[in-house]
Amino acid sequence: MASGNKLWGGRFSGSTDPIMEMLNASISYDQRLAEVDIQGSRAYAKALEKSGILSKTELEKILGGLEKISEEWSKGVFGVIQTDEDIHTANERRLKELIGDVAGKLHTGRSRNDQVVTDLKLFLKNSLSIISTHLLQLIETLVERAAIEIDVILPGYTHLQKAQPIRWSQFLLSHAVALTRDSERLGEVKRRINVLPLGSGALAGNALGIDRELLCSELDFASISLNSMDAVSERDFVVEFLSVATLLMIHLSKMAEDLIIYSTSEFLIIYSTSEFGFLTLSDAYSTGSSLMPQKKNPDSLELIRSKPALGLCFLAAVLMVLKGLPSTYNKDLQEDKEAVFDVVDTLNAVLQVATGVISTLQISKENMERALSPEMLATDLALYLVRKGMPFRQAHVASGKAVQLAETKGITINNLSLEELQNISPLFGSDVAQVFSVVSSVEQYTAAGGTAKSSVSAQIEQLRELLKRLKEQA
Repeated sequence: MASGNKLWGGRFSGSTDPIMEMLNASISYDQRLAEVDIQGSRAYAKALEKSGILSKTELEKILGGLEKISEEWSKGVFGVIQTDEDIHTANERRLKELIGDVAGKLHTGRSRNDQVVTDLKLFLKNSLSIISTHLLQLIETLVERAAIEIDVILPGYTHLQKAQPIRWSQFLLSHAVALTRDSERLGEVKRRINVLPLGSGALAGNALGIDRELLCSELDFASISLNSMDAVSERDFVVEFLSVATLLMIHLSKMAEDLIIYSTSEFLIIYSTSEFGFLTLSDAYSTGSSLMPQKKNPDSLELIRSKPALGLCFLAAVLMVLKGLPSTYNKDLQEDKEAVFDVVDTLNAVLQVATGVISTLQISKENMERALSPEMLATDLALYLVRKGMPFRQAHVASGKAVQLAETKGITINNLSLEELQNISPLFGSDVAQVFSVVSSVEQYTAAGGTAKSSVSAQIEQLRELLKRLKEQA
């Protein structure tokens, strides 16, 4: 393929090796930047007209040609040809076909170095707005479900063993709170993306008096890059996005794993329990077995659980690319786009699926209540003694002895006689029976953030207020 046909071809003679041509090309995936590339070109054409490089007539021809190209991309009729290395080459080649040689003025003072980073920032700005909308919808779904099912109580777990009774709403809100941090981090990434690199040229800046303030306004950036060398090579925003996205997917994975466990009625023996069956997934988010007709598999949750691995791989890959680069633009940076595109698509999908799962799953209040056991109130038994004046460490030992005695006798702790309890500590009185109530247990945790109904209600209201602010910022 003749090098002279390329944007950079004047210096070269002969043809590019076909394997090198394939390795060098990015049009197969960066055509997703088509619309933002056109958006950037419109703004740049206006800046060229303001600086005197383009006449008003030439500007109108270029803007008209770009509009036709945009329509071709939106209708799916744009014809990519073999000589199109990337989306910038493809759009400029098509512009020349439509309006003639005046198209060659559009690239005056502009480099693909500042063009591509501008395109990627525009793409990510748009993508983050969509991702944020899906994320806030998921958080809202969790919060509103928590409000509706606030009276449901189930076992809370540590080390996958029964720990203390909690409200189902407390569980839902624990995931909602983690996701609000992700929403805030996405906002911080978006603020740092919102710095315009266009007008930096290849590395030295722009020599034609381009009004970068005009570019900044036209493309809706908040500020202008401070240094042209940094601007063309800076991919911090890609690393930050991949990092925040991966952490978000890890939070979704954690929620998915909890729901998988809670939906399992015959759990693996390594977890020493077969209780669960707390919830059932909608058929819309489940699949069956190709061999076993009775199976209903939580594939939606398992797929969500798998996705952080993808984010981690892309994050590590981009960091490794950046780690070995000298200043300004290097072709290695071409690797950033596939990572961004893939993670954006994955995140949009898993957020919508997660929202669907949460909004449609059915809970079994009966199974949750059945899984509550008196031994889970051993901490309450210790707190009973604390309220009688015993130091907590001694109370902990006394409660532990009660648990051990009950196990030895083959009964539950609430069936120990008052005499047996008083043999452990004379502070036990007839009112100890009041300890063995799961409703009383959860209701004592009234401190902010706790699982008492008043505390959970306060969390719901705080999250609703936070959601309002996050929606305004999205």
